[in-house]
Amino acid sequence: MSSLPHPPLRPAPPAASHGWYWMLPRVAVVLFLLAITALIGWLHEQDREDQRQAMISDVLWMEQDLRFHLDRNAELMAQLGRERLERQLDAYAFELRARNLIANGHGLVAVEPQDSSVVDDPDLAGPARLASQLGRPVYLPPHLIGGDVHFDVLVPLGSDEGWVRGRYAISQMLAQSIPWWFAERYKLDVIDNVETVLASKSKVDARQDELSYALSFDPPGHGLRLRVTAYHTETRLLPALLVATIVCLAMAMLWSMWALRRHLARRLEAEQALRAEHAFRSAMENSLVIGLRARDLEGRITHVNTAFCRMVGWSERELMAMRPPMPYWAPEQAEEIRALHDEILQGGALSHEAIELKFVRRNGERFDVLITEAPLVDADGRHVGWMSSVQDITERKQAEELYRQQQEKMAFTGRLITMGEMASTLAHELNQPLSAISSYSTACLNMLEHGQADAGELREPLARMNAQARRAGTIIRRVHEFVRRSEPKRLPCSLNHVVEEAVGLIEADARKRDIRISTSLAGQLPDVRADRVMMEQVLLNLIRNGMDAMADVDAGRRRLLIQTSADGSGVQVAVRDHGRGIAPDLGDKLFAPFFTTKPDGMGMGLNICRSIVELHHGRLWYENADGGGTVFIMKLPIDA
Repeated sequence: MSSLPHPPLRPAPPAASHGWYWMLPRVAVVLFLLAITALIGWLHEQDREDQRQAMISDVLWMEQDLRFHLDRNAELMAQLGRERLERQLDAYAFELRARNLIANGHGLVAVEPQDSSVVDDPDLAGPARLASQLGRPVYLPPHLIGGDVHFDVLVPLGSDEGWVRGRYAISQMLAQSIPWWFAERYKLDVIDNVETVLASKSKVDARQDELSYALSFDPPGHGLRLRVTAYHTETRLLPALLVATIVCLAMAMLWSMWALRRHLARRLEAEQALRAEHAFRSAMENSLVIGLRARDLEGRITHVNTAFCRMVGWSERELMAMRPPMPYWAPEQAEEIRALHDEILQGGALSHEAIELKFVRRNGERFDVLITEAPLVDADGRHVGWMSSVQDITERKQAEELYRQQQEKMAFTGRLITMGEMASTLAHELNQPLSAISSYSTACLNMLEHGQADAGELREPLARMNAQARRAGTIIRRVHEFVRRSEPKRLPCSLNHVVEEAVGLIEADARKRDIRISTSLAGQLPDVRADRVMMEQVLLNLIRNGMDAMADVDAGRRRLLIQTSADGSGVQVAVRDHGRGIAPDLGDKLFAPFFTTKPDGMGMGLNICRSIVELHHGRLWYENADGGGTVFIMKLPIDA
């Protein structure tokens, strides 16, 4: 748990009930985009219309300028012709004046006088008469001369007195008459009826999608048209800035709405995930048999699960209204629990450590619990309380107690079996001191009956009788202590003393089997907290197993070594035999119940030994000895 439990979240409202609420922003966005698009389009069209009007104005100016130059040239040619007719100019002067006119004629390339013989020319007769009738210049159709398009003009001098013929080159006219600023903005083409370009003035090729305008080139007419195409338009700063600002604001608004929508979508996803997580956690908590309890820094309960409520018998609402001391604390442990409670709330060393306490249910029934505390941290990393897991271990403790009792019974049964197997040897051991006592007592009686005994002579046989009686008493005491049924007493004891007692019980059987038992006991061996009789039982089983393992070994190798030692983690006893060892495939089964390698064995000896050692928080294992044989090692923790 990383934070205080949250209250249950309400389910999300159905999407259908708020459909209009979600559709309204989308409709508004669509309408806004349409409005922005329409505004930008209108501004663009307005700008193009302004540019078109400006272009038309420029074209009309250009057309009037061309017309002005043509009319002026016609007037100058008429004046020049009349002066010739009035003989004010000779041929040479006329030629000089004509060259000067051509030099400033804006496309004029030739000026020639025409007399009445012009009416005999079929190409000029009609235009000449028309010019005389109208009294103004008449322009002839264009024609191609030397790769350039030319057109002629006949200027009448009045009453068929003559004419002046001028010739224009269209390309030169455009080059000389179109100003530079017009060429910077537009491309000018002179086209005919079939859109053939006869002459052009431009710097670069204009694109087809540029603005264009055409008007009749009259004069000279005859199907000629002027087509102007805008290939360079100046960017109008204010409309551009306005459009750019609107577009930027629109994009910023759309981006902010998109970001807000993503944020809302993520928030909804997070809320949905939180609801799912809360439902999952609630289902998980309700399925647990372990009680969960959350408390704040003042010890008030902020959350409990169903298992904890069932465990103590109070409801969640009742528990959250309680303040320490809690009614489910056992009265006999109230002070101890309150001290632990205060120490945990202060961040003491008991956090994360399991502690066993007694609780009381609402009906007065007592039960054992195992509590583990952990700090409760919120999303900002602040310590806001404690989370406890409470496990009812009453049945487990009862099972452990039953298991302990069964192990004690099995250990007692094992001791009886061991004594039964050693009965004949012990009877022989007891028979020797009893026979000696009987012989010494008979001798003393005989000496007393014959009056041959005095105090000095009786002292030695009586002393020997006393020694044999003590020997018999020691054997009987050891057997009685070994087989006596009593509650385990885990008291500090020395394993060296346990080894000596066990060897004293088994040495008679060892002599019978011709086996020599030797010990190597470490000095200053620390005490261990254990039941001495149970430790003797373990050692007797290990020694007897070692003796059985050497049954078919040569008499010279029948040696059993018992060693004690200590290190920083505990005290250990090693029992080494010189038998044939243990096969690798039998190692995993060796401590299993009812597994034995002896024809008449029960298979419970090593299993009981391991159970006894583990009840004392120790270990029992075996290793293959160097040079053959097996070493069984028992290790117990040092008594603190």
